Amino acid sequence: MLSVRYRTDVNRHQAGRLSADDWAAAALDAIGRGGLAAVAVEPLAALLGATKGSFYWHFPNRDALVTAALRRWEARHTEAVIRLVEAEPDPLRRLRLLLVTVIESTGHDSVEVAVLATAAHPLVAPVLARVTERRISYTQKLFRDLGFTPAEARDRGLLAVTAYLGHAQLAHATPDLVQGTAAARRRYADRVIAVLTGR
Repeated sequence: MLSVRYRTDVNRHQAGRLSADDWAAAALDAIGRGGLAAVAVEPLAALLGATKGSFYWHFPNRDALVTAALRRWEARHTEAVIRLVEAEPDPLRRLRLLLVTVIESTGHDSVEVAVLATAAHPLVAPVLARVTERRISYTQKLFRDLGFTPAEARDRGLLAVTAYLGHAQLAHATPDLVQGTAAARRRYADRVIAVLTGR
């Protein structure tokens, strides 16, 4: 089964000038490791083998870097997944691909949980609201494609996103309670689909 790995690779840049995207990738990794507090210019510069001057070439301040990291999270964790899923022509397989892809990611990606932990932060709140609405809306569309009414599709879309977020939280907060293998995560996704579709 295809699985999208969300983790960014901060060591992928080559010798020479770093891009704003390199900094955003490093910041997103830092958020995954230690939340927003881990996004600090000097440690990121050291990690990237750069100077603070490189940072200030691309960003006026830390908030701009956090904003870029959150945009990267939105692009990779939502829009890229939707593009992947949309390539599948069968509606039930699209739903399964979506759930398996995002639930499998909980085994190796802590960014989602870290972003949720800072939901009230003024930089995070609008991005998180937009991402959550996009995810629910897209999942609702998948249920509509399966023949559910708009109200049924909205309820099922919300439940599917909630099942994913709950699984992500449990996988990081109490990993011993959640089976950690890829096969177990796929079985969980299949159970969620069976409950929500009756198929």
